[in-house]
Amino acid sequence: VALKRMLNFNVPPVKNSTGEPVWKVLIYDRFGQDIISPLLSVKELRDMGITLHLLLHSDRDAIPDVPAVYFVMPTEENIDRMCQDLRNQLYESYYLNFISAISRSKLEDIANAAIGANAVTQVAKVFDQYLNFITLEDDMFILCNQNKELVSYRAINRPDITDTEMETIMDTILDSLFCFFVTLGAIPIIRCSRGTAAEMVAVKLDKKLRENLRDARNSLFTGDTLGAGQFSFQRPLLVLVDRNIDLATPLHHTWTYQALVHDVLDFHLNRVNLEESTGMESSPAGARPKKKNKKSYDLTASDKFWQKHKGSPFPEVAESVQQELESYRAQEDEVKRLKSIMGIEGEDEGAISMLSDNTAKLTSAVSSLPELLEKKRLIDLHTNVATAVLEHIKSRKLDVYFEYEEKIMSKSTLDKSLLDMISDPDAGTPEDKMRLFLIYYISSAQAPSEIDLEQYKKALTDAGCNLAPLSYIKQWKAFTKMASAPTSYGSTTPKPLGLFSRVMNTGSQFVMEGVKNLVLKQQNLPVTRILDNLMEMKSNPETDDYRYFDPKMLRGSDSSVPRNKNPFQEAIVFVVGGGNYIEYQNLIDYIK
Repeated sequence: VALKRMLNFNVPPVKNSTGEPVWKVLIYDRFGQDIISPLLSVKELRDMGITLHLLLHSDRDAIPDVPAVYFVMPTEENIDRMCQDLRNQLYESYYLNFISAISRSKLEDIANAAIGANAVTQVAKVFDQYLNFITLEDDMFILCNQNKELVSYRAINRPDITDTEMETIMDTILDSLFCFFVTLGAIPIIRCSRGTAAEMVAVKLDKKLRENLRDARNSLFTGDTLGAGQFSFQRPLLVLVDRNIDLATPLHHTWTYQALVHDVLDFHLNRVNLEESTGMESSPAGARPKKKNKKSYDLTASDKFWQKHKGSPFPEVAESVQQELESYRAQEDEVKRLKSIMGIEGEDEGAISMLSDNTAKLTSAVSSLPELLEKKRLIDLHTNVATAVLEHIKSRKLDVYFEYEEKIMSKSTLDKSLLDMISDPDAGTPEDKMRLFLIYYISSAQAPSEIDLEQYKKALTDAGCNLAPLSYIKQWKAFTKMASAPTSYGSTTPKPLGLFSRVMNTGSQFVMEGVKNLVLKQQNLPVTRILDNLMEMKSNPETDDYRYFDPKMLRGSDSSVPRNKNPFQEAIVFVVGGGNYIEYQNLIDYIK
């Protein structure tokens, strides 16, 4: 909503206005591009009157009779370039939108350039958009994509980090979270764990929201903002969780569709990039090997199959793709039949004139064709993506890893020794083995004895693993008091369901033999449990000492005694150091 408003010169788009939109150019930097691309397709941009969208730092030609909408970060070099645009009189008028708030001094730089270029009248509007976060789903956002290593788990937990570096990281996280709440138009009640990076973020966010509310004249949370009226009267709860409370989940191999795509394929900002495996046809001796084609697919909110199945266990997805394919094939014959009724195959004009009684059939054919073709596109897309995932599952035995890790995390009896798993040359990459061992190490109540550890280390080294992560986790485990001793993950294991009936029959696209059909039993992960305690106001040692901030309260009273005794209706969970799709899915299942 906020983006569309911006592209409409910062006035809400009117639904019923007739006629063409105002044609305009959109100029963005990489940050702006990352924010827009998961949300608006090129077609949607065109519908809003955007004829060209260009990167700020590319060679752009002057288009003197068109307004330009800029959407960029207020950085030094961006501002220099904008001033240059003003001097070169590239566009008719300039609507300058900053992703994050611009400082007074930089604003003056632009003003001076505009005066110097005699272009003051052309600068139509300057706006702070407070959109410095990337929305990937209706219920999921990330901070950034361009410089994500700056706010990563590693950046925050580096042993040699200086205070100034830590401040910078916290301010980066703060800026995005603040933007998020401005866009939401709501002031949250904040809860966080003590003595963690999450607490630093909470203190800063509380302070920033407070300062903004005090300055009544310029407050970003007054009546007529975007968010007013979009949400219930109740304020949302913001739970700031530190990644260190649970390091096993991010290492865990996954079994649901979206999480698998993210884990094993190249999946960023809702776009998956695949290398098409060129068929098995042997090239003549001496010929150059064929170049692999790169294909990219967008997995979006409008993709019904994705929306329905992104949280399903993989075998179910394979089965559903197969069903869709079969139902499409039935309809494909229908398309051919309709064509033949219409006599189109012979392309004989005479035949078409004899259609009189078939006209009704004809109109139904015309209306259902585009729909069928779109359906076909989605089936092809998911056949390719699912096949790529399946190749990884089979070549790395990911189903075995997933099941084995679930058993470790739920403390069930293990059917084969960890050492055998690590030493099996056919199972998994060195990284898969390391992930498995780290989960075992993190989840075990007492660390393995030195003798055992040496044996494991040798096996890992023989398997080609880099042992650096292990030494970090060793230190980490010594320092961190885990949320109430090793976090229990519920005592459930995935149940194998016997192999897929549908997918096993020979006609299937997917050769699933040997892949276990595991279903998931719903169990709450630590992040979900924490949310549940705080939302429902349950007393629990895990969360009882979480700090409580209410930026609306005048005096910053730090009591962890919640003022509000009612359960919350809405919550935002943010993991400092990075959440992941497993936790996202777990939260969604919890809500259901």
